[in-house]
Amino acid sequence: MLLSASALGYELLLMRLFSIIQWHHFAYLVIALALLGYGISGSLLYLRPAIVLRRFSQLYGLALLLFALSSISGFMLAQSISFNIEELFWNPSQILSLILIFLLLALPFAFAASAICMTFMHYPSDTISKLYAADLIGAGLGAIITLIAIYYVMPQNLLIGLSLTGVVATLIAIWETDIKPKTTLQLLTVAISALFFVIIPDLKLNYSPYKSLAQTLNIKGARIIDQRTSPLGHLTLVVNPQIPFRHAPGLSLLNTVEPLEQIGLFVDGDNLSAITRYPQRREELSYLDQTTSALAYHLKTPDKLLVIGSGTGSDLLQAHYHRVESIDALELNPQIIALVNQDYRSFAGPVYDNPFTQLHIKEARDYLLESQQQYDLIKLSLTEGASASSSGLYALNESYLYTREAMQLYLSRLRPEGILSITRWIKLPPRDSLKLFATAHQALQAMRLDNIEKRLLMIRNWQTSTLLIKNGLFTNRELEKSEQFCRTRLFDQAYHHQLKAEQSNRYNLLSEANFYRATRQIASGELENLIDNYKFELRPATDDRPYFNHFFKWQSFIEALKLRGSGGMPLIEWGYVVLLLSLGITGLLSGLLILLPLLLMPKNPSPSNSNLSGSVIGYFGAIGLAFLLIEIGTIQKFQLFLHHPIYAIAASLTAFLCFSGLGSYLSERLSQNQSYKQSTAKAILALCVIGLGYMLILPVLFDALTHLPVAIKIAITILLIAPMAICMGMPFPLAIAAMKRNRADQIPWAWGINGYASVISAGLSTVIAIQYGFKTVLLCAILLYLTTLMTFPGNAAEPD
Repeated sequence: MLLSASALGYELLLMRLFSIIQWHHFAYLVIALALLGYGISGSLLYLRPAIVLRRFSQLYGLALLLFALSSISGFMLAQSISFNIEELFWNPSQILSLILIFLLLALPFAFAASAICMTFMHYPSDTISKLYAADLIGAGLGAIITLIAIYYVMPQNLLIGLSLTGVVATLIAIWETDIKPKTTLQLLTVAISALFFVIIPDLKLNYSPYKSLAQTLNIKGARIIDQRTSPLGHLTLVVNPQIPFRHAPGLSLLNTVEPLEQIGLFVDGDNLSAITRYPQRREELSYLDQTTSALAYHLKTPDKLLVIGSGTGSDLLQAHYHRVESIDALELNPQIIALVNQDYRSFAGPVYDNPFTQLHIKEARDYLLESQQQYDLIKLSLTEGASASSSGLYALNESYLYTREAMQLYLSRLRPEGILSITRWIKLPPRDSLKLFATAHQALQAMRLDNIEKRLLMIRNWQTSTLLIKNGLFTNRELEKSEQFCRTRLFDQAYHHQLKAEQSNRYNLLSEANFYRATRQIASGELENLIDNYKFELRPATDDRPYFNHFFKWQSFIEALKLRGSGGMPLIEWGYVVLLLSLGITGLLSGLLILLPLLLMPKNPSPSNSNLSGSVIGYFGAIGLAFLLIEIGTIQKFQLFLHHPIYAIAASLTAFLCFSGLGSYLSERLSQNQSYKQSTAKAILALCVIGLGYMLILPVLFDALTHLPVAIKIAITILLIAPMAICMGMPFPLAIAAMKRNRADQIPWAWGINGYASVISAGLSTVIAIQYGFKTVLLCAILLYLTTLMTFPGNAAEPD
């Protein structure tokens, strides 16, 4: 259990570390690498099973120690390798760098998986269910402990802690096995580990040079003054007395008021925001009125304001400048609030702690579903980093803030004549702003409102765009105020129902009036035609496909590649490309490594042997694919129910692993009065019935229970997952136990196939979700489980 806990903790920690030093989409590479290591272990052990069985005690302890030592050294070497995904298509050396990173990161998982697989080979069949149960339950506990630990321990220090846990597992293994002399070997293990930790250099995070934090630290005078960590983000505070921060997204080029002194705040090495010195006079904030996000205040001063993603408080200061006297501020990350409200209060001032502002540390949709409060203005803050956003590096990031259903919820909380204001970074060619406009238009259609084209207003400048959606019709007077607001700040109007083409591209000139033409097309009901013919994917995000930042189209990708010599590379949506690249590489490697043992082992012409090999591939490949498809798809579904991503991951992942472990433990009892094949069939049929039932009832159940406190919803999540997870824990140990009777030599190969299939499933689930939605992910998993009824690998070992 300790080894499994350490291995899964290491996997989750690597996902965090690579989100910090690289980007969010590298987390998918980490998952693939972890599972690839599991597959490699099976292939290697299958080649020499006799040696493994003869030297089990020595090899088992050695694998544990190598996991402990390689977990740190592998990461340190991997992050020291220079790698830039955009260079892959013209610099062949980057391919070698990527392969080397793959190998270094897969190595610790290969050692951990080898140790687990050896136990399946060594111990008798009636213990398989208990061993697999310990593996799954240990992994579940490792997941929850690691997620909690990230709140209190810096990621690099936690990595050292996980490595030490591997050393402890080695010492326990020496004590439990029959290896001798025990005391001498334990002392030797301690000595080797101590020497290793003494000679390795200090573990520091090497940020990608393309991240804004790395670029900022290259500026003379910049220095880090504080850091915080949590699963929600690694926070870094930076000051620069020589070249001060001037963070005001979308600031007019005509602005003449210097922004106030600021401390830069970076989340995961990017996503720059700023803690602003509290003003002595309200007039010092006038520069915040020179941004596109200030437009709504010029149409009407709101009596009641909601700010979603209030963060460091810039939107609150903007509201203060416009004399708003009742503000609800929502922020998901409590550590950001602690920085502003406590640690740096002398600098930031009472931006939250004042009579006009009510703070809620909640996710937006969770709060709005609980509260029936109505607002004159709802503002969605600009929360993403400009560089990563423009590079398509958030393409794989699920966000339920910008789905069609979310828009309907926001609009339902507006008072009559109230306004929803959303500001986004400008991407060229336009896509982000247009997708937002299309989503808003669909939401208004779903609410069956009339004169939709008169409820929308969009402006832009050189850096940001702001979309206003009104619970009513924009009047001529409001359109005149918008025109004056834009003219005095050199902003362009992108859409309103009276806008003419010649009025839309005046100041921030584009070669073509793309914003005007596309928004007109959407407003006139020609969205499907625009989606089909536009260079980027503009289909609105939904709760079933919450990938707002996904704009990838093969046509545009191929065109950008052809133009790579003349600046086409920045047009590529790199997040999706990395996903496809990792899926392709790991899929190819998995296929080769599955077949490699068949090529290297002595040929057996028996037809029954060939049939059994085919059934092993079919069975363990199917359950490897299906297990992760259900796990990932369900976690995303429950994220919508729990609203908080950390709650969803912690509750769902722990429930899946621990209850799957319970299912594995119970599987041996289930098979006492019937064959392993019959027991497996019953578990799989029950799983499929439960899965199909959940697809039908979960949306209704979520709507009915969404008002409950989060603690009760977490308990409901665990109870809902438990029956399905128990069934999911049975097929693997039952098949391994059946193979133990007459094909024990193929157990490592089966373990490897299961790992390779999981490699493919990790990326495949996301591709399916992006293209077809999470319901399709779950349906594919159910169909895969049904195919295992025909490929159970123990047919020859026992009667039906």
